[in-house]
Amino acid sequence: MFLIEDLFEMLFLDRIVSESFVRSVSNSVSNTDCKSSELEASCRNDSEAFTLKFVAMASILVAGMIGIAIPLVGKRKKFLQTDGSLFIAAKAFAAGVILATGFVHMLSGGTKALSDPCLPEYPWTKFPFAGFFAMVAALVTLLVDFVGTQYYERKQGLTHSTEEQGRVGAVNPGLESGILPVDGKEWNGKLFGEEEGGGMHIVGMHAHAAHHRHNHSHGQEACEGNVREPPHSHGHDHGHGHGHSHGFRDGGGDGGLRHVVVSQILELGIVSHSVIIGLSLGVSESPCTIRPLIAALSFHQFFEGFALGGCISQAQFKTSSAMIMACFFALTTPAGIGVGTAVASFYNPNSPRALVTEGILDCLSAGILVYMALVDLIAADFLSKRMSCNFRLQVVSYVMLFLGAGLMALLAIWA
Repeated sequence: MFLIEDLFEMLFLDRIVSESFVRSVSNSVSNTDCKSSELEASCRNDSEAFTLKFVAMASILVAGMIGIAIPLVGKRKKFLQTDGSLFIAAKAFAAGVILATGFVHMLSGGTKALSDPCLPEYPWTKFPFAGFFAMVAALVTLLVDFVGTQYYERKQGLTHSTEEQGRVGAVNPGLESGILPVDGKEWNGKLFGEEEGGGMHIVGMHAHAAHHRHNHSHGQEACEGNVREPPHSHGHDHGHGHGHSHGFRDGGGDGGLRHVVVSQILELGIVSHSVIIGLSLGVSESPCTIRPLIAALSFHQFFEGFALGGCISQAQFKTSSAMIMACFFALTTPAGIGVGTAVASFYNPNSPRALVTEGILDCLSAGILVYMALVDLIAADFLSKRMSCNFRLQVVSYVMLFLGAGLMALLAIWA
C-alpha cells in the first residue's frame, strides 16, 4: 500500500514538473515587448524596401534558375558532363558554399536567435539548444539517407533480379541453379562492397579503394588502367573462378540510386532554409539590410542550385521530375520573400515566438546541410578512386572547395 502511494506521489510530482516546464516554455515565447534592431529602425524606408524586395525576388529567381539549369542542360555537352573534371571541380566549389552556409550562416543565425536577450533565461540559456537541434537534424538525415538508399536498392534489386532470371533462362534454359559460369567475356559492373541492387551507400561504399578483396594492381599502374581504359574482365584462378575487373565507374549507373536519395534530401535541406531567408528578407523594411542580402543570396542561390542540379543530373531522373525539382528549388526563396512582404505589416520578427521558430528551423537546416555537404558531396568525390588517381584534379578540387567555403563565409559580413 505504501509503495502504491509513493508511486502515485512520484507520478503526480512528475506531472507537476512537466506541466511547469511546458508552461514556462510557453510563457517564454509569448512575450512581444522586444523591439527591432537599431539598424532596422534607423534605416527604415517602406517604399524603397518594397521596391528592393521585387528586385531581390527577380535576382534570386534568375540566379537559382541559371545555377540549377547548367548541370541539367550541360550534361549533353562534353565539357559539362557530370563525369568530367570541370564538373567535379565546380561541384567542389558548390559543396564548399553549402558547407559554409550550414556552419557560418544557418548555425550561427540559429544560435543568435535562440540566445537573443528577448528570450527569458530559462530554459534558453540553460542548454545549448542550437547545437542540439543541429545534431538531431544530422542524425535524422543519416537515418533517412540510409533508409532511402535501402528502399531504392531493394526496389531496383527486384527489377534487376527479374531481368537477370529472364536473361539466364534465355541464354541457358537447362541451367536450373540460375548460376552462370564466368567465362571472362562479360563484366557485370558490380564492385566489391555493393548491395544486391547495385547501389552503393554511405561514405565507405562511395570511396572504396579496390573493387574486390584481392586486387593485384597497385600504385600508378592501377590508376592508369582504371582511368584510361574501359572496363574489362579476364579469368582469374585461385581455386575458384570469378570475374576480375580493372575498371571503375564513380558516378556511373551503380551510384545512380545514391544520387536519387542525395538529391531529394539535399533539396529538402536547401528548401527549408530558403524559406527562412526569404521570409527574413521579406519582413524587413530596411533598405540597408536588403541591399547586401540581394547580392549575397543571389550568389548563394546560384551555387546551391549548381550543386543540387548536379545531383539531380547524376540521379538521371525523368525530364518531368527533374523540371519539377528544379522549379521547386528556384521558386522557394522568391516565394518566401513574397510571403514575408505580405505579412510584414503585422509580423514581428523580433518577438520571442518568431525568434524561437526561426532559431530552431535555422539549426535544423544547418544540420541537414552540413551532413549533406560533408558526406554526400565532399567525401563521396574527394575519397573516390578517380580523385586519388588524378593529382591535378585533387589540387584543383581542393582549391575550389576552400575557395567556395571561404567566399561564402566572407559573405557573413554583409548577410
